[in-house]
Formats: sequence, C-alpha cells, structure tokens
Amino acid sequence: MTPANLPLVPADASALPVHAVRPDGLELLLARLEPAQSAFLRAVKFAARPDEFHLLPGPTGIAGAVLGLGTRTDPLLFGALPHKLPEGVWRIEFTFATPDTLSPDPLGNNTAALGFCLGAYRYTEFKKPGRPPARLATPHAARAVSQARAIWMVRDLINAPANLIGPSELADAAIALGTTHGARTFRTTGADLDANYPTVAAVGRGSDRPAQVAGFRWQGSAAGADAPHVWLCGKGVVFDSGGYDLKPSAGMLRMKKDMGGAANILGLAAMIMDADLPIRLTAAIGCVENSVSGHAMRPMDIIRTRRGLTVEVGNTDAEGRLVLCDLLAEASDAAPALIIDCATLTGAARVAIGPDMPALFCNNDAIATHLLAAGTAVHDPLWRLPLWDGYDSWLDSPVADLNNVSSKAFAGAVVAGLFLRRFVPSSIPWIHLDMYAWNDTTRPGRPEGGEAMGIRALFSAIETHFRPN
Repeated sequence: MTPANLPLVPADASALPVHAVRPDGLELLLARLEPAQSAFLRAVKFAARPDEFHLLPGPTGIAGAVLGLGTRTDPLLFGALPHKLPEGVWRIEFTFATPDTLSPDPLGNNTAALGFCLGAYRYTEFKKPGRPPARLATPHAARAVSQARAIWMVRDLINAPANLIGPSELADAAIALGTTHGARTFRTTGADLDANYPTVAAVGRGSDRPAQVAGFRWQGSAAGADAPHVWLCGKGVVFDSGGYDLKPSAGMLRMKKDMGGAANILGLAAMIMDADLPIRLTAAIGCVENSVSGHAMRPMDIIRTRRGLTVEVGNTDAEGRLVLCDLLAEASDAAPALIIDCATLTGAARVAIGPDMPALFCNNDAIATHLLAAGTAVHDPLWRLPLWDGYDSWLDSPVADLNNVSSKAFAGAVVAGLFLRRFVPSSIPWIHLDMYAWNDTTRPGRPEGGEAMGIRALFSAIETHFRPN
C-alpha cells in the first residue's frame, strides 16, 4: 500500500455496519438489533469490552459486526478491523447511552478512520501482499486522511532497507515532500557540508554514500513575515554500524530504523503543511550512514562543530547527537519560536520507559506541560525525563570543550539530552524526543516495523499553541 491508497471510501449507505458500543450503551444496541443478532450476542456473553469483536449473522450470511469500546476513546480500538472484517465496504455506527464523548473527535469519524488506516498498513514493497484489508466508508475524515498518510509515509521510510534508502534517497524524500507542498527546498553536500555541518560530515565520512543535509522552508497561507517560526530537526542515520565502536551483529538487525527521527520529522511537517497552520516552518534532516572505513571517525578524534565547540569522540556509536548538534546550532541562530528535534538516540531511553513512547526532554516547563497534555488527548503518549544539571559535568573532556559520551554508565538518555542542550540557548523553547520508532510485534493499529511516535502529539500541541481557535 501507499499513502495514496488508504482503505477509505466515501460514505456508502450500502456498506455493512460495524456497531461500536460502550458497556453503558449495550442494552440500547441490543434493543435496536434484529432479535436473532441480539440473542447471538447474549449467547456469546458480549460485554462491549475493549477490542471485543464478533461478526453478526443475517439471512444471507454476514449482516454486520460489533466492536466493544470499553471506556477507551483511542484510535487503536479500530486498528484490528481492516484484517478482521471480511473484504468489502463497512461503516462505523456508534451506540452510546449518553451523547458521544469521543475526544477530540465528537462524531468519532476521524478517530475511527485514523485507527482503521493505522491497522490496515502493511509494508509489501518486496513481498506479495496478502488478502486486501476491508475498506471503511466514512464522511468528514479529512484530518484522519492527512495524519494517516503522514504516518504511512513515516512507516514506509523506516521500513525500507538501507541498501535502497541511503543518505541521498532520504534527502530526496525530504525534497519531494517540500516540493509537493510548494516549499523552498535545500540540499547541502560536499565542501559546503564540510564547512557548514562539520559534525554531520564527520559521521558520514566512513561511508561511500556521501552525507547530506536536506529540507525545506514553508509558510502557511495565513502566515506573514512575522508569523511564528517553528524549526524541525531530524536524525537521519540510514544505517548505524556503530562505526569503529562496532555494534554486535544482533545490535545491527534493526539499524535501518536509525533514520526514524528524520522520518518522523517529515511526517510532522506533512501534517503541519496539510493543515495550513499559520506559521513559518523549516525542516532539516541530517542524512548519513555510520560505517567503518579508513575515512571513518575514530574514538578520541576531536571534531569542531558548527557552533565552534570542540567535541572529543568518546564513542563512535554515539553519532546521532553529532548529527543533530549542527542542525540545532543552525536552528537556534535563526531564533525561532520553537525548535523540535526527533531521534532514535539512546537505548537508555528504552530501558527507562520502554519502546512504546518517546522520552521527552524540554527546556520550557509550560511547553512541556502543554505537549504532555496534547499527547494524552490524542492518545499519542510521551513521558518527560529531566535535563538534570547535576550530570552536565559528566560530558567534560580533558582535551576538548566536551565529550560526546559520559564515562559513567548511568542516565544515558539524560546525558545525550544535555549534550544537545549545549547547542540551544535557554531563551529558545526546545523539544527533544528520543524515540524507538519501531514496533517489535504486530498489535491492533501497530504492525511490526517502522512507526511514527509522538508526532500526533507534537502536531496537536503546535496547532493549539499557534492556532488556538
């Protein structure tokens, strides 16, 4: 499937119904259904628990289906439907004892359509697809279509094998996205990269596939020259061998996903541009491959950054923060209203909070609170970790301004955040997401493979902050 091929069709009265019901609306639904269907649901003790699902019999076979919602309101409730329902066109019919309280979508159309699309996705570029998913007939789901397309794009980019998506191809994806939305695109390579993004160049020097920085500048139709400027930065390491500090073979098995931060930044940018938010937007991704060769950076090398700070390379496998630091320096020089970076940065973040939510670091408490609330509202959770000043000295180096790692075994995600903080003035609000960008197993709405994480929360926070009405 491609983002242009979402399993959604216009409203269709002939579509079979999926009755979505909460426990407090179950008796109302049973009274509305055909007697045989109500008797069947009573016989199987259907209680409208979350994800509880049954097909409903009819005179000619299947007449519909029923889906339990429990008390949840998240899109993932609908994620199993595309592959549980028989082929054909279906529609969602909600039954509530009280007025619909699905939040933030009062009618439920966008919530259901988004969850349905997230569950329908499969990466089939190199494998014969299985049975096509069912299709959903839904009105008024423009927001769901925009977000589903963005998330499918993110997943496709992460799932693509590293032999086919190198630095140049990832940069191409950024340029193509910007061009589609009428943005001014840019790409920096070669000597210009060495001069303007020396740490990006240093990370990519070990690969035969040259590093690049690519992105675009966009302005909403209602945004003037003084409109708030949001700057997005993404780590785009298309494959991470670890460099001379080589990863073990098992540690490389998912390293095609190390450009997940860049992919998520592009997905967030797509949502912002689709919604035509009244802001100015810059998106920049560092596209590199961390390989081993006679040209690769070595442990104890010293690199001069765009900011002028010197960095001792304590570990070549801590390359993501080197990719980001020049991008953050450039962003902060423009003094935007907000800087956001996304990266698959540390295993320590996964140890701390697991794979399903990004670790949030932020230098502004009000913005962090707003973002956490947005994540809760749209069911795209984040968890805040501290930029703890007491660990800042752990980055000290005897031969350079700082080291890219700490010699201590603790707080790896925090130390990485503190490294990045050196390149952003405290006066500029800054959000850093350390994410896994991957599903280890298939669950409703979350197929195994690359994943968009936190970007619906980020989009909601940006939208409500810069377009509050």
